[in-house]
Amino acid sequence: MTNNDAVTTLKQAVAVSPDNVPLRIHLANTLHGLSRYEEAQKEFSTALALAPDDKQVKAGLASTFYQMGKYMQALVIVEDLVSSADAPPAARLLHARILLGDGKVEQAVREYKRAIEADPSLADESLSDRLGVAASAGGDVVDGRVRAHTEAGGDYDPDIERSKTKFSDVGGMDDVKNQIRMKIIYPITNPDVYKAYGKKTGGGILMYGPPGCGKTHLARATAGEINAGFISVGINEVLDCWIGGSERNLHDIFDSARRNTPIVLFFDEVDALAASRKDLRNSNGKNVINQFLAELDGVDTNNEGVLILAATNAPWHLDSAFRRPGRFDRIIFVPPPDKPARTEILRIMLQGKPTENIDYEYLAKKTENFSGADLSSLVDHTLEKKIEQAMKDGKPKPVTTKDLEAHLKEVKPSTLEWFATAKNYALYSNEGGAYDEIRKYLKL
Repeated sequence: MTNNDAVTTLKQAVAVSPDNVPLRIHLANTLHGLSRYEEAQKEFSTALALAPDDKQVKAGLASTFYQMGKYMQALVIVEDLVSSADAPPAARLLHARILLGDGKVEQAVREYKRAIEADPSLADESLSDRLGVAASAGGDVVDGRVRAHTEAGGDYDPDIERSKTKFSDVGGMDDVKNQIRMKIIYPITNPDVYKAYGKKTGGGILMYGPPGCGKTHLARATAGEINAGFISVGINEVLDCWIGGSERNLHDIFDSARRNTPIVLFFDEVDALAASRKDLRNSNGKNVINQFLAELDGVDTNNEGVLILAATNAPWHLDSAFRRPGRFDRIIFVPPPDKPARTEILRIMLQGKPTENIDYEYLAKKTENFSGADLSSLVDHTLEKKIEQAMKDGKPKPVTTKDLEAHLKEVKPSTLEWFATAKNYALYSNEGGAYDEIRKYLKL
C-alpha cells in the first residue's frame, strides 16, 4: 500500500467515525509525516475540538504549525504545554528548537535535556551539536555555554539563484511592480539616466501585508526581470547560538552579495532580525540589529548594485531605524489580490492543467479576501479530488468551475485575521502615517 493509499483509507475510516479521536490523530500524524501540513493542521484542529485537553493533540498541532513556519502559533501552544510537569517530551523538544531560534541558548539546553531524559529516542545529533550539549568537558562548548567567534573570516557560501520568474508570472500587484521598477529595475536597465541625476543603484524596499500574498514570489520575479542573482535569506541562516555569530553571518551574507552584483538580496520575515530594540531584553539581539543597520548603510563598504528586498507580516514590530532614508526607504503595502488579480492568478495556476470552460471571473468574485496562497490551496484541493476520482473511474476528467466552487467551503480566506490586527495599529498607532495604506484599503 502506498502512502497515498494509506491516507485515503484513513480518511475513509474517519468519515465513517468522525468522533474517533485516536483515529483522527493517526490520520493527522500520517499527513504530518508526508509533509502535508495544511491537511494535518486541519485534522489536529478537529481532534483538538473533540478532545480540548489532549496534550498529544496539542503537541502535534504545535509541531505542524512549526513546520509551516507559523512560529508564534506553535510557541503559544508549546508554552502552555511545558507549563505542566507532565508535558509531552516532543513538546519540550519543539520548545528547545524555538528557544534556540530566538537566541535563548541556555533555556533551549534545559528544555532539550528534559526532553531526551524523558524520551531518549528524541535525541537529535544536529541539535545537540548546535546547543553544545554533546561536547566533551574539555571542548570549547559545554551545555550551551556560548563562545565568541575568533576566526579571521566567515564561511558563508551563498546559494545564488538565477531566477526565471518574471513579473508576467506574478498575477496582479501592478502598483507594487511599478514601485519596484522605479526603485530597482530602471536603475539597472537605464543606468545613464540615473547617473545623470546623481542616483545610485541599490537601496532597499520593505514589503508588508498579510501572509501568502506573493511577497516572496515578487522578490524572485524582480531578480528575473533584470537577470540578476537572487539570494533568499532565512532567519536560520543568520541567527547563531554563539556570541558574535549572528553578526558575522550577516556580514558574510552582505559581503557575498557585494561580490556578485547585480544581485537581489531578499530577507523573508525580516522582523525576526530587525525587531524593535525597545522590546529586546538581551544585548545580543540589539547587536544583531546594529550590525544589520551598518550593513545596510555600507559604512565601510559599497552597496552599489546590491538590491535589497525584505518582507514582513508584522511591520509594527520592526525597529523604526530601518525606515530611515538609505535603508528600507520605500515601504510598500502588498494587499490581497483584487478581483482582476485573482482572475489572473487562477489562470496562471490552472495553466497547463486539464480544464473545461472555467469561469475565472465568477470564481474571482467568489474568492474575495483570498490571498494567493489561499487560491493555490483551492486549486490544489480541487486537483487532488479530481486525481482521486480519476483513479477510481480509470479515466481523468477536466476541472470545471463547479469543481472549484465545491471546494470553496473547505478553503477560507486567511487574510481576515491579519487585518483584524492591522486595523488596530492603523487606528491607534499610526504615527507619521505609517499605516495609511491599510486605512485606505479598509476604508477607515
